Amino acid sequence: MRIDDLQLFVRTAELGSLSAAARLLDLSPAVASAALKRLEQQLGTRLLARSTRNLRLTAEGEGFLLHARNALASLDEGRRQLARGQDDVSGVLQLSAPSDFGRNVLLPWLDELQREHPKLSVRLLLGDRNADLFRQAADIALRYGTPEDSSLVALPLCADNRRVLCASPAYLARHGEPKEVAHLAQHNCLLYQLGSRVHDHWRFGRGATEAGITVSGDRFCDDADVVRRWALAGLGIAYKSWLDVAFDVQAGRLKVLLGHLEGEAAPLNLMCTHRAQLGKPVQLLRNLLRERCQTLLEQLQRVSL
Repeated sequence: MRIDDLQLFVRTAELGSLSAAARLLDLSPAVASAALKRLEQQLGTRLLARSTRNLRLTAEGEGFLLHARNALASLDEGRRQLARGQDDVSGVLQLSAPSDFGRNVLLPWLDELQREHPKLSVRLLLGDRNADLFRQAADIALRYGTPEDSSLVALPLCADNRRVLCASPAYLARHGEPKEVAHLAQHNCLLYQLGSRVHDHWRFGRGATEAGITVSGDRFCDDADVVRRWALAGLGIAYKSWLDVAFDVQAGRLKVLLGHLEGEAAPLNLMCTHRAQLGKPVQLLRNLLRERCQTLLEQLQRVSL
């Protein structure tokens, strides 16, 4: 039994006119008449008594009308439930993220996402070493830098993010503020180590305008969050991703130095092994991150003026 035939019958009974029901449902009179005959043949009874001027429900039609309405109402409710089910986000969102960004930026955003979608669970792995998505219990990874593994799918989240020099007001009060890149040689620089490599060569600008300097300091760590905490404690100057320190700069805990110089690029990407992993939870996270990171990036442009 066709749903559109049932709809036509119910509308015809309500309007008292087959032609009016046909116009409402955008059907030609011939198609409407054929649909009503088809329904009556399937039921084996006459539902409407028709003449050239009048149309009325038969006794059988009156009895069937209630069932037809209930059937259509039940189908409509089923559609609404399906739509609500599609809007509900559930399952486990498994991701890895850099330590500093994960703890101090991503964590409250994930809390917000889970408040909006209480059926969603999160499994968060933090660390600055690149997660092996083929072995670790993570479906996606957030990573800084230009993707090197061509076997992974890379989706840009904040392509224009860059590193900034920053220090606490307390440190600057004691040691002064560098006015040019060469002055960094006179400061205690807080160094980040990834694997066996210490990032002690800091570059600014690009192309013909690029300037670089090899810096030194009395502290280095393989956890970027620790480097940030050292900077907050007034122990030296850090060269950090803007996304990691944006909230500290806004709150006055850190100050951007040499903001007129363009720092090293630090694009943030979402990585996965296959696009099939980009389900609704991941898409929601991706949209949230792109929006929030773009807002932070606009603030960097104001700080750098």
